[in-house]
Amino acid sequence: MDANELRAAQAPLKDQYRRDPESARTPLAATGRIASAGITFDVDQFSGVSRAGLHRATGGDGSDACSGDMLLEALLACAGVTLHSVATASGIELRSVAGRAEGFFDARGTLGVDREAPVGVRDVVVTFIVDTDADDPALARLAKVTERYCVVGRSLAEPPTVLVKRPG
Repeated sequence: MDANELRAAQAPLKDQYRRDPESARTPLAATGRIASAGITFDVDQFSGVSRAGLHRATGGDGSDACSGDMLLEALLACAGVTLHSVATASGIELRSVAGRAEGFFDARGTLGVDREAPVGVRDVVVTFIVDTDADDPALARLAKVTERYCVVGRSLAEPPTVLVKRPG
């Protein structure tokens, strides 16, 4: 897809959202269940089910997906698609792109060992190595706009509400 095709695909959506802002509220959902042995949770994904479990640092054996890694995977996917879209719209040719999302969590906070230790993934950095002829100012703009429009990255700024309910 080139810049003109991208603009053509997005133009009617942008017009609709300007006319009817409520129509831009796009529902997202994830589903899952406790269905496997151990301290795990099965999450339905696009290509199947992922079994999430405890990280080795919190008592897992490493055989299950770590939800922190899954968070970084979702962030990397979103930032990568956003980067590709922004580059396309800006006319920046990307011959190749490799991405990596990194961060850490303090297991003391997660395990309740130290109430002062933070809970959550911290110091998250998403890095893209790009093969392009674009100059450094263009790459800096690409990074800034990607960060601005990455839905998952922006969502990390506010903790979710967690509800526990009975059926019905």
